[in-house]
Amino acid sequence: MLLFLISSLSKWNFSAVIAEGMAPPKRILFPPEKICMVWQQRQSAGAGLFNAGNTCFLNAVLQCLTYTAPLANYLLSREHSRACQQQGFCMMCIMEAHVNKVLYSPVSAILPLTVLKVFTRQAKLVEEIMLCLTTCFQLGPLFSIHYRCLSNIWGLSEIQRYVSTTITLFGIAFTCSSCKTISDSYEAFLDVPLDIKAVSSLTACLEGFVTPEYLDGDNCFKCNKCKKNVEASKRFTVHCAPKILTVCLKRFDCFTGGKISKVVEYPEYLDLRPYMSQADGEPLHYSLYAVLVHRGVSCHGGHYFCYAKASNGLWYQMDDESVELCCIDTALRQRAYLLFYAR
Repeated sequence: MLLFLISSLSKWNFSAVIAEGMAPPKRILFPPEKICMVWQQRQSAGAGLFNAGNTCFLNAVLQCLTYTAPLANYLLSREHSRACQQQGFCMMCIMEAHVNKVLYSPVSAILPLTVLKVFTRQAKLVEEIMLCLTTCFQLGPLFSIHYRCLSNIWGLSEIQRYVSTTITLFGIAFTCSSCKTISDSYEAFLDVPLDIKAVSSLTACLEGFVTPEYLDGDNCFKCNKCKKNVEASKRFTVHCAPKILTVCLKRFDCFTGGKISKVVEYPEYLDLRPYMSQADGEPLHYSLYAVLVHRGVSCHGGHYFCYAKASNGLWYQMDDESVELCCIDTALRQRAYLLFYAR
């Protein structure tokens, strides 16, 4: 259910090829027509989150979740807890309680104790968070929450079946240099990981992401028509646009943990249409609503905080227990690590 409402920070590689026309999921966890992208309640930012000791990354991610409008609308309605029949642990119930507590708290900061207990109890989830910091395996806390919630109820195979029909789908077109045949395949992403080494803006990152790559030598492509390995071009495009677009600017080196600290400009409003498989058509407008920032020289240390747009339309800097009003210009001038856009 959470996974349908928002895109995660992480990339999931499925063994099976995901293609159009695949069988629908056995269960519709949350019908798309019920997703409301506009805040149903308007108020200033809620409480900050106390740091329990190296929990700044989790705090920042939780705040980005809390100000994801379609997710917050659902959790604030308490629709889940009223219908939940899960015995014992339920991550959805925990998230529902957390978001309601943050947004309705009479105090300036709270300790997200219940969420922390989940990550403390589940050692594997903690390991996944640390892996996410290096961006090597792209398996972070948001996906862990979704994954844990769904796996407790339906099991791994059902999650894979469900996830494959709801996350962002990328089309991959291989063009044979010999016969010019185009072979299409698909890959599921829970975020858009972008290389920033040679560019200085988000739009340039996206243009680089969809620029064709030439395959030759040991990296040749097996053409079904030619029946042999051939030189070819490979091009990624966004095939199915998500309601929430999460962009990961790849600042951390997978091997050394070193950080790329350069400035990468990103807009408040983004049109995803030029990067779609169907580039012709109406614009696909997205609006920035959260920015997660890492301060430090490597993934092995430093500090995480975020900027988020509350339901009243104002921006706030959220740094653990501190929540302070700021302007959109400040949010746009950060050396961002993660960017959250709503369609």
